[in-house]
Amino acid sequence: VQLQASGGGLVQAGGSLRLSCAASGRTFSAYTIGWFRQVPGKEREFVAAISWSGGSTYYADSVKGRFTISRDNAKNTVYLEMNSLKPEDTAVYYCAVNISPLRIEVAGGYDYWGQGTLVTVSS
Repeated sequence: VQLQASGGGLVQAGGSLRLSCAASGRTFSAYTIGWFRQVPGKEREFVAAISWSGGSTYYADSVKGRFTISRDNAKNTVYLEMNSLKPEDTAVYYCAVNISPLRIEVAGGYDYWGQGTLVTVSS
């Protein structure tokens, strides 16, 4: 599975962005997909994840109520809708595939990663 994240950019605090994670590979729809973020000098941080069917979603406490993860398996794409953005949301955002959906909130539980897209939130 290969992943391509896009949609990052510069936005003012309080604004919104939608990230996309497009995947290649026929088995994309069988996997849990997660979003993580990372700032220089810090570990990659869990943001959100969605089960293969979209029936289950998971969020970090820091983004709960502001971010929404969704997927369109027909388009092999997962989305992360980010609202009410804060300067502390600034990071490179990565999407990743979790083949065996354990350790959903841990970066080490994921098997394939995209290249990342930069989100910058100005105050």
